[in-house]
Amino acid sequence: MAAGSTGSSVQFAAGGEIEIAYETFGSRDDPMLVLIAGVSSQLLGWDVDFCRELAGHGFRVVRFDNRDVGLSTHLHEAGVPDLTPLLRGEPIAEAPYLLADMAQDVVDLLDVLGVERAHIVGLSMGGMIAQEVAAHHPDRTLSLTSIMSTSSPAIGAPTPEAAAALLAPPATTEEEACASALAGARVYGSPGYPLDEARLLAATAAAFRRARDPGGVARQFAAIQASGDRTERLRGIVAPTLVLHGDADPLVQLPGGQATATAIPGARLITFPGIGHDLPRPLWSRIIDEIAAHAAAAS
Repeated sequence: MAAGSTGSSVQFAAGGEIEIAYETFGSRDDPMLVLIAGVSSQLLGWDVDFCRELAGHGFRVVRFDNRDVGLSTHLHEAGVPDLTPLLRGEPIAEAPYLLADMAQDVVDLLDVLGVERAHIVGLSMGGMIAQEVAAHHPDRTLSLTSIMSTSSPAIGAPTPEAAAALLAPPATTEEEACASALAGARVYGSPGYPLDEARLLAATAAAFRRARDPGGVARQFAAIQASGDRTERLRGIVAPTLVLHGDADPLVQLPGGQATATAIPGARLITFPGIGHDLPRPLWSRIIDEIAAHAAAAS
């Protein structure tokens, strides 16, 4: 790789109470672009090739494990929230922490990396966290890209089938994890694109072997619900904002993306036909181009 650039080896940042496991791609001299993963998803959720291609557009890209997943700090002592109300369509009002706390983890990571301001990109729950970063830390946010996300858990809520797939009992073996991932992808994947089963199974197996904590995932779900409606906070966001959403997403349905774009002043919404709650590889280049062009314009 070029001099002054980093590869993809895990490092650890302890800027606050939470130690964050992260990897970086690209030149240290380029603007920082932070990728925030969705609920239960480790940094592996951002494919290494996706990160490298994005870095090739002139960014120092960082992907990381949110608290309670992967190799970052797990808050076992906080207990396991009861998620059964979600299956009945009822909200959860309390949680061990909120999305704003997870946004603070992002800012703490930037502090450790010595980065004053960054482009913030998040997918699904990661989009919600990215929104909180932009709302609470405008001085740290160069631009915001919210992907397949929403301004409130009540807007664009999952279909009953998607909710059941997402909240299926946690796998206890690698084989169960792979079977559950396939079943889930067939419910909330992209109907306009073929499912790459081999890639999905390889990624699922790697994530299962790397770390497993059903209690941590439950705490993340609770954080989404207990954080409530962000609409009023989003109205105060000043960072240039791009919203990306699939029109066939049953997990965070399109009204969630539309509400996000409506709430944030000047936000631009791009809708992708035939896209569910994933990023089909045939669309990577276009999605990366959109993210890169938006961030470059903001810079």
